[in-house]
Amino acid sequence: MKYRAFTLSNFKNIPQIKHLSEEQIFDIEVVGEVLPFKTNNYVIEELIDWAHFETDPIYILTFPQKDMLSNKHYDRMAELIRNGASKSERLETANQIRMELNPNPAGQEHNVPEICGEKLVGLQHKYNETVLFFPSQGQSCHAFCTFCFRWSQFSGISELKFAMKQVDLIIDYIRENPQITDLLITGGDPMIMKTKVFEQYIDALLAADLPNLKTIRIGTKTLGYWPYRYTTDEDASQLLDVFKKIVNKGINLAIMAHFNHINEMSTITAEQAIKKIQATGAIIRTQTPLLKHLNDDADMLARMWRKQVNLGLIPYYLFVARETGAQEYFALNLEEAYNIYRNAYIQVSGICRTVRGPVMSAHPGKVQVAGISEINGEKVFVLNFIQARNTDWVGKPFYAKYNPDALWVNDLEPAFEDKFIFEA
Repeated sequence: MKYRAFTLSNFKNIPQIKHLSEEQIFDIEVVGEVLPFKTNNYVIEELIDWAHFETDPIYILTFPQKDMLSNKHYDRMAELIRNGASKSERLETANQIRMELNPNPAGQEHNVPEICGEKLVGLQHKYNETVLFFPSQGQSCHAFCTFCFRWSQFSGISELKFAMKQVDLIIDYIRENPQITDLLITGGDPMIMKTKVFEQYIDALLAADLPNLKTIRIGTKTLGYWPYRYTTDEDASQLLDVFKKIVNKGINLAIMAHFNHINEMSTITAEQAIKKIQATGAIIRTQTPLLKHLNDDADMLARMWRKQVNLGLIPYYLFVARETGAQEYFALNLEEAYNIYRNAYIQVSGICRTVRGPVMSAHPGKVQVAGISEINGEKVFVLNFIQARNTDWVGKPFYAKYNPDALWVNDLEPAFEDKFIFEA
């Protein structure tokens, strides 16, 4: 299959759009002006059930829905479109709305490191062992997730972007920080790059012989959105050879695959792509946020984790929807998230229980809701840092007062102490 993208400018050319009402098409136009919209022919033709598109999880995952914006924001943009406002007027309003949607959640701007007084705007270094790299050529995706916490990367607002090309600076930074063992190449999606571009980065990293670099991770949605990247794309074989090159160098290669619903694993092409990646020696780990309207179904999550294990994948994280973009549309309260996770977890065998959740990837670190309990007559959330800015916080349970409406760690208050462990 030859890749074809659809965005706000050409989505009306999608044949299946005939299933939508004029009102639904208008909703896409309004929301798509604010939250970036992109899908492709594989998603449209092989993943979405158009006979039931309104409740289809992959349709909701990729097509903007009216309620993804507040009434106030929706009405502002809708009025401009109805009145025939110019593109520049719409863009100005869209950017104003975007700045109200917390475009850089969890303090991402605080993670940008420096070397020799120069800010490395294409790197983030939040946890001691892991540094994130945002290659400039990988700042897009084969399709955009409507929940994406990095939606601002695609908004066109330059000051919200993390991106760089200077691989020599990355190498210098890793060399000067021997505690770094893992490099996570992310985006966007780095697998949208042509192999010859991706290979230049990898060749430079391998040639540097960094003794502390033990793992290269690649964060990607391609197995869900464009598995042909590993099967029939013109440079697919070359890409797999690059993976082999990493493994043969003695570096662990981990593909951090995003599967948000079991339906993304339903095609023969997806299974073929998984096998081809595994044949290079790479390990595939899987993760997803837990999202209302899309995958808030314990039975489905259990089936998905079992299928992933049967295919040789390792379930890794079940996240909480981040406090950005369309959070209000997708977010479950922490008690709902914990109950769904637990009800899925108890259905699977120990080999599937590598998945950790529900986890908030927050400013201080990855905070897991480990349970809901009653201590000294007080109902509390039991919390735990799986990873943290301060390694001393990791693995030490702490407690928050029970709040049935809490969606995020910022909605919680400490129990039994004046401050949380990360506030002291």
